[in-house]
Amino acid sequence: MKLLRVGTVGAERPALLDQHGTLRDLAGLAPDIDGALLADPSALARIRDAAAAGELPVLDAEDSRIGPPLGRIGKIVCIGLNYHDHAAETGAQIPVEPIVFFKAPDTVVGPDDNVLVPRGSVKTDWEVELAVVIGRTARYLDSAEDGLAHVGGYAVAHDVSEREFQIERGGTWDKGKNCETFNPLGPWLVTADEVPDPQALSLKLWVNGELKQSGTTADQIFPVGEVVRYVSQFMTLYPGDVINTGTPAGVAMGQPDPKPYLRSGDVVELEVEGLGRQRQELKDA
Repeated sequence: MKLLRVGTVGAERPALLDQHGTLRDLAGLAPDIDGALLADPSALARIRDAAAAGELPVLDAEDSRIGPPLGRIGKIVCIGLNYHDHAAETGAQIPVEPIVFFKAPDTVVGPDDNVLVPRGSVKTDWEVELAVVIGRTARYLDSAEDGLAHVGGYAVAHDVSEREFQIERGGTWDKGKNCETFNPLGPWLVTADEVPDPQALSLKLWVNGELKQSGTTADQIFPVGEVVRYVSQFMTLYPGDVINTGTPAGVAMGQPDPKPYLRSGDVVELEVEGLGRQRQELKDA
């Protein structure tokens, strides 16, 4: 299923995009698209059955904003340098273990909302990523297969980054990762049953119409199941938690000088195969 949330900021309502591309209202079956829903197989089954039977009302939202497809996110765990080609373009060594950092849930915006260039920024960068949404509580998992079994769904994430803040200002990466609007998510949360192999998805990103990133999750150093297993050794993952699994080559930081970092007025478009497409205009904060 393709689950999403539409409406103004803070007042999004749950919806489903059916196989014909028609938006269907889920308000009668679910108060929201969130961890509680993903952790309830019977609720998901009711939605699936109602959709198959054509019982869900059409939602007239032609001009409505598409919000993040997931509400009440608990935490966003991010994996750095998780593609062989991205590590190579930045001159970094292949990590022996996954590099873990966090983004605050309040960085999440809708897939087509504006992204704000932070005040004082000179190195705002783009990163298309596969986001994993946890569907079952995960702690101390034993295998990558078990990791995949705890995934509730997948989405497109844009891990916007400010490289000077991240690398040149001391401390951890978090300063360059948690600026306002730095995690557009969506448009849909696609349930795990519709993504049989998360290691066979193409990822693309364009800036002002020019293709900058074109990769595949097959190039991940640590595949999705192993990432979930690994992270569960250090923290408990709950339904509705998100893992951003890294970006392929083609970021601004990996380009020759002068590096084409983002500025106000730029337009970024990105997509992950089968998970939808995003479009953001950059504005000054």
